[in-house]
Amino acid sequence: MSFDFATAARIIFGDGSARQLPQLARELGSHALLVTDSFQPPSVGELIDALGETDLPFTRFPVSGEPSVEVIDQAKEAALRAGCDMVISIGGGSVIDSGKASAALIPNEGAVIDYLEIIGAGRKLDAAPLPFIALPTTAGTGAEVTKNAVLGSKAQRVKVSLRDNRMLADIALVDPALTHSVPPSVTASTGMDALTQVLEPYVTRMATPLTDGFCSEGLRRAGRSLRRVYEEPANAAARHDMALTSLLGGLALANAKLGAVHGFAGVLGGMYGAPHGAICAALLPPVIEANIKALTERQQDNPALRRYDQAAQILLDEGSADASDAIDWISETSRLLGIPGLGNYGVKAEDFAEIVSKSAAASSMKGNPIELTAEELTAILRAAL
Repeated sequence: MSFDFATAARIIFGDGSARQLPQLARELGSHALLVTDSFQPPSVGELIDALGETDLPFTRFPVSGEPSVEVIDQAKEAALRAGCDMVISIGGGSVIDSGKASAALIPNEGAVIDYLEIIGAGRKLDAAPLPFIALPTTAGTGAEVTKNAVLGSKAQRVKVSLRDNRMLADIALVDPALTHSVPPSVTASTGMDALTQVLEPYVTRMATPLTDGFCSEGLRRAGRSLRRVYEEPANAAARHDMALTSLLGGLALANAKLGAVHGFAGVLGGMYGAPHGAICAALLPPVIEANIKALTERQQDNPALRRYDQAAQILLDEGSADASDAIDWISETSRLLGIPGLGNYGVKAEDFAEIVSKSAAASSMKGNPIELTAEELTAILRAAL
């Protein structure tokens, strides 16, 4: 057994921890590019006001919707014009990925497309990224502790990654209190994303004893709080659980990869603009079923078969549970959270061939416990409609 593990230089977690931002920021730079959502709830507005009362100047760069190649080029231009020497992101996964990509590209020559996987030249970063602080306001992506930024390309209708080990945040500041004001639909979709990101790394072919611990704890917390946080938005304990599940998932996926759910998700998000977590929710049950069937038929000695049952036992807190019980629970949870199938986002059967072709090349597919055939991938899409 051998593995390596990398994460943010410093992780600070807890209710009220966001109040440390002004002091932490002053220690890393003299002028910040502040990347935020285009709309902020009062708690985030108060945080930005507090930052403004310090002697650290910042240049605001609001992000609306999913991050794109074009947006990052604009952010880089704004930062260079203002003389920014650090980046702060306060927002959901899209905002954090936008800030992460900006921090990486500002000190490097050329456009974003030059550095992207699959659709670009895949050029490596020459200069190290600027110092970067990430404050998530949703509990889903774990982007505050991952070493890639997922960016959309309108021209190619796909999402791809900008990736470098040095893109890990200098400080991940995770305050569950900031997630209380998100709308129910966001709580639902990000929560399903968080669940997916502690399940897929648990069964991936690149799992390690270290990531297993993160996934196990995340599965346990998601099992007891995912439904509750949607039904009781003000429940602080449930918010705490899901913020930690998201963080644990980010730690795991950054070091053990994901699987077919996320292999599809980047492509579907790029083609249809559907919420990432909703895509994951629709795909997770049929992906589990397809993987178990393929493993049973072709690789019965693969440890992932046993791991799916173990994951179910942790998720449901039931020693006799198996993978089929987890599938039922996940499907019922999606129904309770009001998350629709892929057909509601415009996915059509005539697009399956293109989706499968693009998804098969995705980085996350390499982590799936078994290589799935084009026919098996197509069947997953059909079941997720």
